[in-house]
Amino acid sequence: MKHRRIPRRRAAAAGAGIAALVVAGVTFQSANASESPDTVQPKTLSAPAAGKLATLLGQDLGADAAGTYYDARAKNLVVNVLDEAAAQAVEEAGAKARIVENSLAELKSARTTLLQDATIPGTAWVTDPTTNKVVVTADRTVSDAEWAQLTEVVRGLGQTAELQRTKGEFKAFVAGGDAITDGSGRCSLGFNVVKGGEPFFLTAGHCTESITTWSDSSGKEIGTNETSSFPDNDYGLVKYTAGVDHPSEVNLYNGSTQAISGAADATVGMEVTRSGSTTQVHSGKVTGLDATVNYGNGDIVNGLIQTDVCAEPGDSGGSLFSGDKAVGLTSGGSGDCTSGGETFFQPVTEALSATGTQIG
Repeated sequence: MKHRRIPRRRAAAAGAGIAALVVAGVTFQSANASESPDTVQPKTLSAPAAGKLATLLGQDLGADAAGTYYDARAKNLVVNVLDEAAAQAVEEAGAKARIVENSLAELKSARTTLLQDATIPGTAWVTDPTTNKVVVTADRTVSDAEWAQLTEVVRGLGQTAELQRTKGEFKAFVAGGDAITDGSGRCSLGFNVVKGGEPFFLTAGHCTESITTWSDSSGKEIGTNETSSFPDNDYGLVKYTAGVDHPSEVNLYNGSTQAISGAADATVGMEVTRSGSTTQVHSGKVTGLDATVNYGNGDIVNGLIQTDVCAEPGDSGGSLFSGDKAVGLTSGGSGDCTSGGETFFQPVTEALSATGTQIG
């Protein structure tokens, strides 16, 4: 595919957006597109700061942005673009530009084709900005005939997609922060939130679809369902009905907690930690965004965060966080915390917006 050159009007618009960032008090170093000795290094950023810059650059560049990810080792934001003019705008904002072949529109088209022609239980697909492709994964339950169907569809998508296998089985983790239960099933509390001055908590939607009244690990009733969204989304909101403490923090299972001061959007490459009542605390990084997972029985969930953090049944609904920022609610995945695997999370920012709640 030939790279397109941004019209001067587009480049000027991008420059105007970057100027606005500087006026707002955010200062960026400029960087040349070439690898000359005079090149200024990209700005050193935290993962949340990189996420904010990614959002702003995405708005400025429009169709010329092709995905972003966070290089945790270098602490740089990497932005995929389609030509040199867009690359220059990115580098002037303090990020690292990377010219790629596939536009976001082309990757979105590939995902639409997969949804139409390859809706098979035990599959997942995610847009991976590090490879600039849609990565399709099939679990061990996918039959030889279904694998052949997937292979044909992915082959037809050319360089926009790739297919891989996982030894595990994609499933929603029904059955992990603190344990919440109704005596017959167990999940995990995600984050304490506030709505209209009253206390609530978020957990997984596939949990609130199965259980309506919740108790803590000692059997004391603590809340009842307010909102439940599953499938498509995977979040549930529970209203506290008992006079119990509900601090804005996550159990670290070592006698301490992590205070949570707000929420943040995930960025590919972001280092994250998960807390759940089955496997307690495990860490890893975000490997993909906007993932679609087919758990079977018609339960297809979209817009999930993909990570290499392990989890097991009972961890559902548990907290995914980065520092003091809430990031996700445990949905499901494959593997376990002995052999490893991948886990998917409902973005917290979406759940907060949909339920009209705020981190407590």
